[in-house]
Amino acid sequence: MAAYRTLGIDAVVNLEFGSSPKREGWQRSFIEGKIGQDPGQFVGMTEDAFLAKMDRAGIEHCFLLAIKAGSAQHVVNRRVPYEAVAEVCRRHPTRFSGLAGVDPTEGMAGLRHLEYAVKELGFVGAHLYPHWFEMAPDHARYYPIYAKCCELGIPIQMQVGHCLRYSDERPLKSVGRPITLDTIACDFPDLKLVGIHIGWPWTEEMIAVAYKHRNVFIGTDAYAPKHWDEKFVRFMNSFGQDKVIFGTDYPVIDPERAREEFEALGLREGPKAKVLRDNVIRLYGLKLPLSDGSFA
Repeated sequence: MAAYRTLGIDAVVNLEFGSSPKREGWQRSFIEGKIGQDPGQFVGMTEDAFLAKMDRAGIEHCFLLAIKAGSAQHVVNRRVPYEAVAEVCRRHPTRFSGLAGVDPTEGMAGLRHLEYAVKELGFVGAHLYPHWFEMAPDHARYYPIYAKCCELGIPIQMQVGHCLRYSDERPLKSVGRPITLDTIACDFPDLKLVGIHIGWPWTEEMIAVAYKHRNVFIGTDAYAPKHWDEKFVRFMNSFGQDKVIFGTDYPVIDPERAREEFEALGLREGPKAKVLRDNVIRLYGLKLPLSDGSFA
């Protein structure tokens, strides 16, 4: 591991390494073309090479997304099988946990699939891309999924903020305003909600919802730390230090870059440890030590 004082946990990582299913067209058009990521950071990345990258970034553990990006009924969709993520987690149980993608168009079959992922494959949470279904997070079709997450006692992550243009074949509507999580949190006070992608460009709106509700949290992924809004940095360093979890959305943001820029923000040691590690351990019930060596 790199010589960082506190090891981190990356709560949002796409399975874009090893023998996982590849998105070559997406890698070229979006990762390289749209956001300007160096293809050397992800193309041909082996499992061992990614583990070494985690070590250099001081990242002890990652959550891998078994994504369901859009209904399988639509010609343009993206799926990573639960079993593909589960296999990586089985090989490296101390380094990876799985998050189960959800699809509101799957009905009861989708709920059974989510329960299987948690109870049989050991996944620790759910993950949702609302824009891929062109329904805002507070749409009624998601409510059975939220109820199932409450029943299983797992958090659900969902992208909030605007949606970039991922492909010319299917431009997606930006349906994920952070304020929609306010409605969900009111209707499901026991549901652990994580608004990932920091809610940009409505980050202050995301802060307001997380501040209002004890069960709403913010994920830092998909935007490089040096570009985070100063209000968001102040929130992490003060009254919001218990409400934020670290993530990268790899390969969108490289973990080594993210960690280096995160350290440069100048957070106090207490809030830094909470954002990097302690908050996600408590939120997901991970059997890992907190930053002070104790267990939650």
